[in-house]
Amino acid sequence: MRLLADENFSKPIVEALRGAGHDVLWVRTDCPGWKDLAILELAEAESRIVLTLDKDFLQLALQRRSPIENAGVVLFRVLPATPENLMPVVRSFVASNRDWTGHISTITANGIQMITARRK
Repeated sequence: MRLLADENFSKPIVEALRGAGHDVLWVRTDCPGWKDLAILELAEAESRIVLTLDKDFLQLALQRRSPIENAGVVLFRVLPATPENLMPVVRSFVASNRDWTGHISTITANGIQMITARRK
């Protein structure tokens, strides 16, 4: 998968995703200091799925003038968001084999909720 991990994702999670063969950009090292809108635009331009712990991304994706079509946003809701707590949820994300493109999703330890970002 082509992913864009927000700066709030920890290095061990990013490294694990890369080690599993995913193409992962990490905001902390690849585009530090970028605003959320610029990150979402990069994801759309490069067909990447944004991985975040920041619920502002959901609102931003929903309020975008044109709906996301090439990207997706996945919000991980795990508290506390330590690598140990987040890793099983990230594994379930990868294992789900869903099409995240064009969707705004929330993943918790209890499951996955997806809504389409595309207008009909």
